[in-house]
Amino acid sequence: MARPVKKRSHKSGLSPGTAVYVGERKAEEVKINVIDYDEQKIEIKELDTVEACFPYKEKESISWINVCGLHEVAIIEKLGGFFNIHPLVLEDVLNTEQRTKMDVFDDHIFIVIKMHSYDPEKRQVISEQVSVLFGKNYVVTFQEKEGDIFDPVRNRIKSAKGRIRKAGADYLAYALIDAIVDNYFKVLEGIGEEIENIENDVVGNPVPSTLQNVHILKRETIYLRKSVWPLREIISILEREDSPLIKKSTKIYLRDLYDHTIQVIDTVETYRDIISGVLDVYLSSVSNKMNEIMKVLTIFAALFIPLTFIAGIYGMNFNPDKSPLNMPELNWYFGYPLALGLMTVIAVVLLLFFKRKNWM
Repeated sequence: MARPVKKRSHKSGLSPGTAVYVGERKAEEVKINVIDYDEQKIEIKELDTVEACFPYKEKESISWINVCGLHEVAIIEKLGGFFNIHPLVLEDVLNTEQRTKMDVFDDHIFIVIKMHSYDPEKRQVISEQVSVLFGKNYVVTFQEKEGDIFDPVRNRIKSAKGRIRKAGADYLAYALIDAIVDNYFKVLEGIGEEIENIENDVVGNPVPSTLQNVHILKRETIYLRKSVWPLREIISILEREDSPLIKKSTKIYLRDLYDHTIQVIDTVETYRDIISGVLDVYLSSVSNKMNEIMKVLTIFAALFIPLTFIAGIYGMNFNPDKSPLNMPELNWYFGYPLALGLMTVIAVVLLLFFKRKNWM
């Protein structure tokens, strides 16, 4: 079953930068959370209105504003207007089918990335779009729904572990992207386990459902590859970008993140090759199984050909009383047992011949 494509036809004819939400409604309501911190203090709260997050833009401390839910376009537009976010960027935020990308502006940098998880029951990679926008002292993230993989980052901020409380907004943006990339390895572990199970099934008992599972895994690895490949280019550009928003001290961490991205890509490519190999093994196993079946059927057919010939000859029933040449065996006392014995001898001789030729 192919992945459903979100409809974008209702955007046809609209001017570029028109804010229209494309995607499923995954949150009941839009929630805005903020974590404001520096080396000495931290503030964590959930905001009731979008206007409540405006003061955090000008603070000297680092502010992480997280927006969960994208279906309320008016809220996203109001937030974008205050943070001077370009209409084309807002359009990308609201389009959950957006390809992984990055845009660099004078006062902020915008990144779209896919956050993945793996569902072993459905054998499917579950994807959620995350948009990361960071400026001098703030980071704004847009998510489709509540629940993410950023809890380790939040815990490091709360406990003041590492250098995150001492670093700037660029390091926080790096930490969030790094958490997403690290989670790719968990997704790959799930796919790797599925590949091992399918390999055992292909070798032991190849059935049509196994072929379906192979195609599902192949589809999921292709889908994962589509979101990881552009990320490599984005991290490389961030590392080389000459922007005052990215400090020199952060670029060494970006190089490490680039290395992690390459590892993910290499693993994805390896899994694609393995799945292609499994598909070839499946086809070979099915072909071999079919050959074994055909060999057995051919042996049975070869055994019965001479027996059928004998039965056909004596089934013609020409009357021996009319001519001495018309099957005199019909009047033999042991004619029937002799015919069966002849058939048995021929069958045994053929079996021994097939076995000597290693045909069975």
